[in-house]
Amino acid sequence: MSKIRAGKMSWHEFRERNRLSGGYLLRSRLVSAGASFARFILLFGMCFMILQPILEKISVSLMSLDDIYNPVVISIPTRVITENYKIAYGGMRYGQGFFNTLIVSLTVALVQVAMCTLVGYGFARFEFPFKKFWFACVMVVILVPPQTISTSLYLHFRFFDILGLHQLITGESINLRNSTLPYYLMSIGCTGLKNGLYIFLIRQFFRNIPGDLEEAAYVDGLGTFQTFIRIMLPEAKPILTSCFLFAFVWQWTDVFYTRMFLGGKVFLSTSLSGFADGIGSYVGNASGAGQPVQLPPAQVNQLLSTAILLVIAPLIILYLFAQRAFVESISSTGIKM
Repeated sequence: MSKIRAGKMSWHEFRERNRLSGGYLLRSRLVSAGASFARFILLFGMCFMILQPILEKISVSLMSLDDIYNPVVISIPTRVITENYKIAYGGMRYGQGFFNTLIVSLTVALVQVAMCTLVGYGFARFEFPFKKFWFACVMVVILVPPQTISTSLYLHFRFFDILGLHQLITGESINLRNSTLPYYLMSIGCTGLKNGLYIFLIRQFFRNIPGDLEEAAYVDGLGTFQTFIRIMLPEAKPILTSCFLFAFVWQWTDVFYTRMFLGGKVFLSTSLSGFADGIGSYVGNASGAGQPVQLPPAQVNQLLSTAILLVIAPLIILYLFAQRAFVESISSTGIKM
């Protein structure tokens, strides 16, 4: 008997069953194998499109300027150098920018997730007047880009006042620019960066949790808040982890709000956006020339690629530690309306 197997059947068993089925078994196996191969090609293509730019930047960042202009060198440098990382690190003021970005991103992400969790749970489990209207407002927050309200945001926090009381007493309003208070005020009010999306995701997650859990907790004597803290929050760890990752990453790379509210401080996102314009001055000062140096365009692009890697490296490390919870939340969060 042949040792060739087709699934759990021997080749002779497979051939006999295929004959009895009129060739249906072979066709179904071929269709299944074709679908698996198509999924492999699709996933491979998607992974390649995501990873190829990062791998290319890593390769370029380790090349010397001679390798950049050498047509023979494609991806593997003839000599690995690290000077580009030293220049990018100093040109971006990476240490100071990393600390400021980490503090703001971490605290803002925590506040956003905490407040959006309360709002999302309320939309999922409670009935209140104009519930559909308020949820429609959440959808509007998702759809409307923040650039459309940039002028009103600037004026609101530049001349901040509560019911005009401060201006009535002191004769002037409060300037909240160049402080982190606008971030926290917007996060507490669930109007910060992408807060509408977090509310929607958390609402969908809580709607998929059976109500029997809450009813059992109520029978055991727990109140609404105790049930939320002790029963529902532990179940929502995957979606809360994903929302925290989204909030942290978007805040880490945000340029719009950072320039509007904290334009006078050093952050990685704003340093990266102006890196190409200021790198010549930094190289000139570092070399002792005392004046800006005109760098070749290829070297500027090389240093910019290196700076991009320095900015996204902490995000990649964070994702590696939290990928399991992130994938779990995607699989467990439905689109139940």
